[in-house]
Amino acid sequence: MTAAARVSVKPSRPGYGRGRPSPRGASKLTSAKQAGLPAAAAWVAASLLAVLVSAAVLATGGRGEALLRGVQAAAKSDLATLGFRANVIHLQGASQMAQKEVLAAAALKPGVPILDVDLAALRERVERVGWVAHARVIRLLPDTLVIAVVQRPLMAVWQHGGRTAVVADNGALAPDVDPARFSALPLIVGAGANVAAAPVLALVAARPRLLQRVTALVRVDDRRWDLRLKDGGVVLLPPGDEATALKRLDALDQAAKILDLGLARIDLRDPEMVVVRPRAAAAPALAGGGV
Repeated sequence: MTAAARVSVKPSRPGYGRGRPSPRGASKLTSAKQAGLPAAAAWVAASLLAVLVSAAVLATGGRGEALLRGVQAAAKSDLATLGFRANVIHLQGASQMAQKEVLAAAALKPGVPILDVDLAALRERVERVGWVAHARVIRLLPDTLVIAVVQRPLMAVWQHGGRTAVVADNGALAPDVDPARFSALPLIVGAGANVAAAPVLALVAARPRLLQRVTALVRVDDRRWDLRLKDGGVVLLPPGDEATALKRLDALDQAAKILDLGLARIDLRDPEMVVVRPRAAAAPALAGGGV
């Protein structure tokens, strides 16, 4: 989703009646347009006119406020007919499939007057897309809006309900991503795993001996984790304070290489002891975490 994309929007240009009323002073902009002045010159003229009217408003104690609003509306309308409309939306940081999601969130009407676009509100709408970490919106006169998005890092492959998807670090599904291409990402399984995995994944990633043995992290009852090991064993973590439980596992592994013993189960749920179960054998209790 890092490829830049360009989306051209071809709006239908509404007609404007010749006899529509316009506030005093707006006719100067219209006259400039009819006289064939460049759009930039017309824009300067409109800006100067707005400044003069603003001064009149201040000088008259606000009695010209209605005049100012009328001039500003007429200026924007005339500038729109000169081509100051959002005809081109340039997307950066989104793949072709992801463009649809960004454009839907942007909710821009084709051909909207470009000066009417609230850039801050547009940015906020785009950042509500789950996989977008940050967005920037730039207005390039006369007719272009640039939306640059930064995606969240991809975190894991998530399996749940017969479906497999790649998720970002906040649990949002990443668009236009084939999970088969991301086999190097950790596998998380179960309801709620996508939004709860980030902290425990960081804890596992900080332990190379454990990381190289884990094949999947399974969310149990949306409250705790099982670590499924490549040798068929499982590490049962408590519902909360996984960091302390994994420190106890570290101590056992340093003392007795417990991860190399091929145990069927290493149960870390009880804070007072670690319970291990050899394959096809009874489960001895290790008081205080000792061996």
